[in-house]
Amino acid sequence: MIHRATARYAARLATVLVLVSVATFALLEFIPGDRLAAVLPEGATPEMRAAAEERFGLNGSSAERYFTWLGHALQGDLGRSMQSQVPVTESVLERLPVTLELAALSIVLALLVAVPIGVYSGYRPGSVVDRIVTFVCSVTLSIPSFLLGVLLVFVFAVTLSALPVTGWTPLSEGLVPHIRSLILPVVTLAAVETVGFIRLLRNDMVATLQQDFVLSARARGLSTPRILLAHALRPSAFSLLTVMGVSLGRLIGGTVIVETLFSLPGLGTLVVTAITGRDYLLVQGIVLVVAVAYVLLNALVDLTYPLLDPRVRIS
Repeated sequence: MIHRATARYAARLATVLVLVSVATFALLEFIPGDRLAAVLPEGATPEMRAAAEERFGLNGSSAERYFTWLGHALQGDLGRSMQSQVPVTESVLERLPVTLELAALSIVLALLVAVPIGVYSGYRPGSVVDRIVTFVCSVTLSIPSFLLGVLLVFVFAVTLSALPVTGWTPLSEGLVPHIRSLILPVVTLAAVETVGFIRLLRNDMVATLQQDFVLSARARGLSTPRILLAHALRPSAFSLLTVMGVSLGRLIGGTVIVETLFSLPGLGTLVVTAITGRDYLLVQGIVLVVAVAYVLLNALVDLTYPLLDPRVRIS
């Protein structure tokens, strides 16, 4: 039964990945306009156009191009940039670590702040702390991330001169400069995620603390920290885990504004450059990598549910 369920889940995941590849290919395949306008000179001859189509794999029917592109993608070959002629895979792998580090640190920071606050607010709903947290969350949600980033730059970089305004310092140039270049963009991204995590965990904790097993733990005289952390937090973390996986996938593909604002060499700035340069193959490769990462992250979240509740594993 377990092997059969695993096989069904693997089949569903494979189907989703195939649909993602179809959607990614179709997204740019049917965009109106001349896809070779950015690489061909004015007055290009039909021979020049045919040679360019063959070089970039744009000749043949849509079905032929899709299966050829998919076969190469499965081997790690996403084609070459139409502007720089650099392999798309090389460009993505060069920029991906920056975006992954930015997204991962933002999620970690959001969890470090949200979990204790969400647990306490759920334990004391309606208290002064809970009302303050609710007010701060509402205010933070009303501020767009790009505006929050500008405010942080003005306060900590321009006014206090405590952090660099923009730019990226690789880890190879020192741990402290590297961390300093990450603080503002990470805080900018983590702020909105923290608010969402707090509100979600707080509401789930309020509901969990009314369950019979929690009331039984209280009747046995267990300490409050043990009840909150050992008995209530794990079942309350299901929604948080789901949203965390979605948020991480979204951050990997959605850090365009923050990366542009802070001049970070990640996927966000790369996709902006590709779009403005009408580099369709580069955009297609980035979209495919981000979409696959999003699907795999959510699959990983599904696999971690049994670690939180054995009843999921049994079912």
